[in-house]
Amino acid sequence: MDTEIVRPGAGRLTHAPADHPPVARARIGILVANLGTPDNYDYWSMRRYLSEFLSDRRVIDFPAWKWQPLLQLVILSKRPFTSGANYKSIWNHEKGESPLMTITKAQVAKLRTAVSLRFGEGLMVEFCMRYGNPSTESVVRRMVAAGCEKIVFLPLYPQYAGATSATANDKFFRALMKEKRQPAVRIVPEYFDHSLYIEALAQSVERAYSGIDHRPDILVASYHGMPKRYLMEGDPYHCQCQKTSRLLRERLGWAEGSVDTTFQSVFGREEWLRPYTVEHVVELARAGKKRIAVISPAFSADCIETLEEIQGEIREAFIHAGGKSFTYVPCLNDDDAHIAALMAVLETNLAGWTEAHGK
Repeated sequence: MDTEIVRPGAGRLTHAPADHPPVARARIGILVANLGTPDNYDYWSMRRYLSEFLSDRRVIDFPAWKWQPLLQLVILSKRPFTSGANYKSIWNHEKGESPLMTITKAQVAKLRTAVSLRFGEGLMVEFCMRYGNPSTESVVRRMVAAGCEKIVFLPLYPQYAGATSATANDKFFRALMKEKRQPAVRIVPEYFDHSLYIEALAQSVERAYSGIDHRPDILVASYHGMPKRYLMEGDPYHCQCQKTSRLLRERLGWAEGSVDTTFQSVFGREEWLRPYTVEHVVELARAGKKRIAVISPAFSADCIETLEEIQGEIREAFIHAGGKSFTYVPCLNDDDAHIAALMAVLETNLAGWTEAHGK
């Protein structure tokens, strides 16, 4: 016996047998991906998170036989305590989550509203974390079950790096491998030189400068670091960071030499991209640059690296070396200019899909 199968929010299948499973109405999905966060700052939550993060071969590419014993037996016996204390110092205790989680939720809420206003109610906007929860796999499963036959995947990394953008893509592809009905997908590329992203950065600097009495002597653009070897092996991250800094300076109308590009979060003994932020701010203070501002263009949301490392370790190093005024320019977070930039990026990558979807 043929029949129509209908359920709320589901499509109609004509000429299907009565026992055919319901099928969700076809829709387009937008999946935003950020780095990740531990579920809590206790030892075991931190150990699970750090183990997943530091076991990623995109992040640490040493042979597993050499790296895993050191990681599991030495590093993860101590580091969860120190990292947990750092997270506790910035934790959103009211909501029981890290600032990165709070901000990502706010970003996605604004993106949902903007997408709905631009394209109507048919698109699904969700977020996942590369490490921790909500996992990429669980969110992909939910989106496919909800009828997403097309998904635009947006890693929230303006500059491409193998240890950020590529590993987020890897995780997304592995999640798709488990789906019986794989959706069509588009991966949003890096947007380090997008005019609206640069504009949002410039506005954030102008806003921060308008709230202080004395203009900083220099603006330090501090990006997350990576081993120099990765650059030599073809990773474009370093060059893209340099271009973002240059475009930001040009948009601000400042002279050459007014914005320095540095790299933070060095790990291990291998040489990383230089100059190191913590060393550079000390050099600035000793050279007479007593007032500086620091911005983090590579981070889409304030997190442990900005709230604890920059405003803690790096600020303290500058002041201890003789610095007088340290201004931190917050990440773009859920600022309206940032959401506008992300929407412009998404519209480009949705081209053709949304027009066909509306027919």
